[in-house]
Amino acid sequence: MLSTPFRAGDAAPDFTLPAVNQSGDVSLADYRNKSAVLLGLYRGLHCPFCRRQIAQLSRVRESLAGLGVVTVAVVNTPRERARLYFRYHPTALMLLADPEARTHRAFGVPCVVLDEAFAAARVNPTGELVAPMQPMEANTALNAKDKFELIPADEEIVAAHGTQLGGHFLIDASGTVRWMHIEAERGYNDIGRFPGPEEIVAAARVLRG
Repeated sequence: MLSTPFRAGDAAPDFTLPAVNQSGDVSLADYRNKSAVLLGLYRGLHCPFCRRQIAQLSRVRESLAGLGVVTVAVVNTPRERARLYFRYHPTALMLLADPEARTHRAFGVPCVVLDEAFAAARVNPTGELVAPMQPMEANTALNAKDKFELIPADEEIVAAHGTQLGGHFLIDASGTVRWMHIEAERGYNDIGRFPGPEEIVAAARVLRG
């Protein structure tokens, strides 16, 4: 099992990142005492599972907004690269770029350890593969399915942060984490398996009371 020192009930660390789909920077503190935040932390655009989860969050954004929750997605990729991709795959989410994965580290989201357990892992979280595959092979297969070709900016992120995992955090208006989900926390066979809309909305309803 993977572990993170960060837990529900902790104060969320503040951050400031460049926005992808608007001008300027955005800070977590911008939402303090105004609204709760559903924060998704993702790998770079080379990750097909992350691209799918961002699209899914975009579809659930209005339901969360109705519960007083703003949805923010942080992608481990340079802003200009993200702007190029999302120009053709627009999202209504607040989208931020963090090419150095500083936010992931601040929230205690771990990285994969390249050991025997990772080599033996087999994943098929979206059911799109003919059979479960080793995570790196699954990435390659789904990118081919999507006709997604890595450009140098993506390859640089893979080289620097290719083992980074993802996480989701529901942060109340006071800045306290009330619910969280860390990718593959139970083991590497769960790589690419993120919380679904029902689980996220249910957590937001509990937060609202």
